[in-house]
Amino acid sequence: MTLSQDIKHKAIELGFDLVGITDASPIDSRHIERLNIWLQSGCAGQMSYMSRNFEKRTHPAKLLDNAQSVICVALNYKPPKQKPNDTTTPTGKVASYAQYEDYHPFIKERLRILTEFICSIGGQEHKFKICVDSVPLAERSLAARAGLGFIGKNHMLINPTFGPQIFLGEIITTLKLSTDKPITDNCSDCDKCIQACPTQALMPNGKFDANKCISYLTIEYDGSITSELAQKTADLIFGCDKCVLACPYQTNAPACKNKLFKLYNNRLNLNLNWILNLTQQEFDTEFADSTIKRSGLERLKRNAQICLDNINSSS
Repeated sequence: MTLSQDIKHKAIELGFDLVGITDASPIDSRHIERLNIWLQSGCAGQMSYMSRNFEKRTHPAKLLDNAQSVICVALNYKPPKQKPNDTTTPTGKVASYAQYEDYHPFIKERLRILTEFICSIGGQEHKFKICVDSVPLAERSLAARAGLGFIGKNHMLINPTFGPQIFLGEIITTLKLSTDKPITDNCSDCDKCIQACPTQALMPNGKFDANKCISYLTIEYDGSITSELAQKTADLIFGCDKCVLACPYQTNAPACKNKLFKLYNNRLNLNLNWILNLTQQEFDTEFADSTIKRSGLERLKRNAQICLDNINSSS
């Protein structure tokens, strides 16, 4: 096998579902232009970090001197079918990805092992930069260029086999590797994700307004949510899967088979009254290994009250 093939084989052995390689050149100029327009239009909301390190975000070699290649991996996180928690009290739904342990350290640790493997067969003189989405990098564009999928109308990376519920990670390296080709699949004339969006954050013209996105509002947005958007949030306490679950590729995708990636069955939905009575210490302890901690306790309580109000008004 070639070095690239050895790397791919090891990545799969470590539990990743997909792996592809691209060069470290800047992302496609069309993607750079779209990102610029999106940021300038104010559609990023309070996510000011998206404007910082723009050069690094669009050019992998800015994150690592003399970078030659980017190894892109993906981990399927589609949960197996679960029954909602058996409870008579009101609950709020949690996005699929947040029902698992925090994916950042899980993916980083396996990418670290992969870099050690690469050094053992490719030479110790090479350098590496491990990235999961907390690093400023246009990972969906790079993953698409590496052949892991295509960017759909829901603005997610969609793999024809695993759908859009996949976590991404990257290793930028000074090692020059043979690269993969992008796939040719696309959304064609399907617009089910656009139709499924409760707030029209996804628009028919291809634009995306984070200011209306329930995932953004429940996780990133700091402040009072308008009554119109709050009502459309329904019982979604953390994130939103509407556009993902509407995707035909998702319907046929297999469930996550990585037994080491811990799924918490009790995080499918959360007891709203319990959330509203949580102390900061209890929140920190309960969600120490969860991406739910990203929202912070006050936002989570705000979301819980919105969900409770919506449930009460519909009953």
